[in-house]
Amino acid sequence: MQLAVVVLLVGAALVALVVQAQRGSMADARHRTLAAAQAFANSPGIVPALDSPDPTAVLQPHAEAARKASGVDAIIVYRLDGITLTHSDPKQIGKHVIGPYAEAAEGKAFTRTFQGALGLSVISAVPVKNASGSVVAIVSSPVRVEEVQHVVNRQLPVLFGSAAGALALAAGGAGLMSRRLLRQTHGLGPAEMTRMYEHHDAVLHAVREGVLIIGGDGRLLLANDEARRLLDLPEDAEQRHITDLGLEADLVELLTSDRPATDEVHLAADRLLSVNKRPTAPYGPTSSVVTLRDTTELRALAGRAEMARERLRLLYDAGMRIGTTLDVARTAEELAEVAVPRFADVVTVELLDPVLRGEEPPGASTEMRRIAAVGLEGDHALYPVGELIRFVASHPTAAAVAGGRAVIERDLSTSDGWRAHDPERAQRVLDNGIHSLIVVPLRARGVVLGTAHFWRAKGSPPFEEEDVSFAEELAARAAVCIDNARRYTREHTMAVTLQRSLLPRELPEQTAVEAAYRYLPAQAGVGGDWFDVIPLSSTRVALVVGDVVGHGLHAAATMGRLRTAAHNFSALDLPPDELLGRLDDLVAHIDAEEAAAGEYGQGITGTTCLYAIYDPASGQVAAATAGHPGPAVVHPDGTAVFPQVPVSPPLGLGAGLPFEIAELAVPEGSRLVLYTDGLLQDRDVDVALEALRSALAGPDRTPEATCAAVIEALLPARTNDDVALLVARTRRLDPSQIAGWDVPRDPAAVAPVRTACVRQLADWGLEEIAFTTELILSELLTNAIRYGTEPITVRLLRDRTLICEVADGSSTSPRLRRAGTTDEGGRGLFLVAQFAERWGTRYTPTGKVIWAELPLHGGATPAVEGLGEILFGEGVPPGDSWGKDDTES
Repeated sequence: MQLAVVVLLVGAALVALVVQAQRGSMADARHRTLAAAQAFANSPGIVPALDSPDPTAVLQPHAEAARKASGVDAIIVYRLDGITLTHSDPKQIGKHVIGPYAEAAEGKAFTRTFQGALGLSVISAVPVKNASGSVVAIVSSPVRVEEVQHVVNRQLPVLFGSAAGALALAAGGAGLMSRRLLRQTHGLGPAEMTRMYEHHDAVLHAVREGVLIIGGDGRLLLANDEARRLLDLPEDAEQRHITDLGLEADLVELLTSDRPATDEVHLAADRLLSVNKRPTAPYGPTSSVVTLRDTTELRALAGRAEMARERLRLLYDAGMRIGTTLDVARTAEELAEVAVPRFADVVTVELLDPVLRGEEPPGASTEMRRIAAVGLEGDHALYPVGELIRFVASHPTAAAVAGGRAVIERDLSTSDGWRAHDPERAQRVLDNGIHSLIVVPLRARGVVLGTAHFWRAKGSPPFEEEDVSFAEELAARAAVCIDNARRYTREHTMAVTLQRSLLPRELPEQTAVEAAYRYLPAQAGVGGDWFDVIPLSSTRVALVVGDVVGHGLHAAATMGRLRTAAHNFSALDLPPDELLGRLDDLVAHIDAEEAAAGEYGQGITGTTCLYAIYDPASGQVAAATAGHPGPAVVHPDGTAVFPQVPVSPPLGLGAGLPFEIAELAVPEGSRLVLYTDGLLQDRDVDVALEALRSALAGPDRTPEATCAAVIEALLPARTNDDVALLVARTRRLDPSQIAGWDVPRDPAAVAPVRTACVRQLADWGLEEIAFTTELILSELLTNAIRYGTEPITVRLLRDRTLICEVADGSSTSPRLRRAGTTDEGGRGLFLVAQFAERWGTRYTPTGKVIWAELPLHGGATPAVEGLGEILFGEGVPPGDSWGKDDTES
């Protein structure tokens, strides 16, 4: 389009120039012809020449010279009668020319375009006057139009060349300008540019954000409608300096400075504006673009959003911090600690007394005990922690408990119900600056456990309705945790009670060892670790530790079952390997019963146990373990060792395989240390055992001191697993307390052994029980000779009781039965049972031992007087039946 316009302009200019050239040439021809004619007509010698006899001869040369000098086609002189005197064409001289010369003949010069002998010409005619002023001739000077056109034609190449150059220059300029515009407009055409400008202009003035463009000299170059509204700018604000617009000083300082800004908040009248400023360089001239947003309402919304976000964060923190323990009081304290000071200045928590004991509250009550108080400093008027508070019916707490919803008191000074509870204390509370209260019941499973009081003091705004829902949410989360802690307290109390009833309350009296123990329940509650010290026959003692899988009531009950079973099995005088075998069968049987009953997940397979028997007469320890750590032995010199004890699978996994037993010889005064794996605290076994060795080693200590040292060295304040520790320092029987004899398998050998035993009793000062002892030994020895096999031995042990042992190589066991009236035998063991405190049979690798215990003092019991009637019938004395013959007895 630009090129077309340029072509039209150049064409029009060219036509105008050609026309102008033609007009100029014609005017020039007129002027030249008229000048040439006037010059020749007024020449000094023309009149005399006309008067001469041959005017043509005189004038023709001069006419030709004038023609050539003036550049006209001819200088023609006519007489008044029309006869040509001079002409550029000699043929025309003397001819009569007809033309528009009448006007010249009258004395007036003129110029005309005339079709003459030379063709269409521009001709000027001038009269020649004599001295008297009369016209004597006419001089004309023609120029052919064809000659004029030749002049114009000679100018046309220049004109057309100039036009072409102008056209090329215009086209090149237009092309360059178009290219630059396309580059600057990124290829957008005029329509697109127009549409974009219209859109930009519409957006600039319609957007809800003020836009300012400020020049480098601080003048306002542009302001959209929103900026005018926000800053209240005058109509003629543009092109004025920023300092003349009446803006706030800090905003003026920002707008006139060179520094950029991002979301800076400035005051403009009653609005808070968020200001962003960026320089336009290097994308344009030195200036700045400023955007403005009205954040007055946004600030208020942001404040509410920030409060909501803080409340959500507080609820999240409450979920993380409340209920970290299963302690009711500590959970209440955690609720108070979370809410202070982020929600309230002071928080107090009150719970019903049954909740503190782990019991179910019998019903809603306003009699509560304050358990926690956080935020109180110095002298305050609120009830202290531990105080039992009986809230009156008008108190907000009573209303909260009765309605099951939170109660808000925005201004405590106007709350008559709250003040009526304790007017004097209420006034002191107000004097301390506390002015607002929310009471929230702690409800779980529809049961009110207590209340939480949220207080605000001076410096904090009063509670609003929107705070009530948050307080209820916070209290609801805490109530669930408190109820969980309450139920745990109840179950834990039951489990502890059960466990304490199942564990030894005190160690039995015995001579073999001096023992001490420690039992530490796990942090998560009671478990299945157990220990025991069981006196056995012949002054021996059994030391037992075990670890039942799991924690809680099931583990505690299972531990009680296993401990009872171990007691019963030990009464059979079983060696450690056989006793563990029976426990293994029992555990497998229990698991099978529970699996049959559908109680999956409660199995006790994997329970471990260590059973050791110490014999003070020989100083030997026989030990067997079912998946349990072996014992430690601390020698009298303080050296601690861990003897190798064959480890068998845990109980329930033995699959009927026999357990292995280890025999150890320990010096007198050594300490046997039995423990559960909780003492090792899940550390590397080698590291834990080395730490235990270090704690045990050192100078001789009592078992009690040893327990204290081990617990202090190895355990933290709270443990993750149960810990059972049993320390037993060994004792030995003095050889003077032991007497023994080998007996041949001959009935005649009974009398000498019996006599030797009576003599030994006399040496021990036990003559008063000699008869009873003699009677029991006679019966046991006679049975061994009659029914047993060699070797046969008799041993007396003097300890807290007198122990009589008869051993033989037979594995048959006698049994007690009531003999009939006519039976000749079957009364011997009945005699033993009547005179001995205890009696029994234990098996050895080489046979069996039948033993009986008698008190050291007291002699024959009164029952001896009538024993003959019991055994042989009425009126038959014992002596008559037994006689004096040893073999018969």
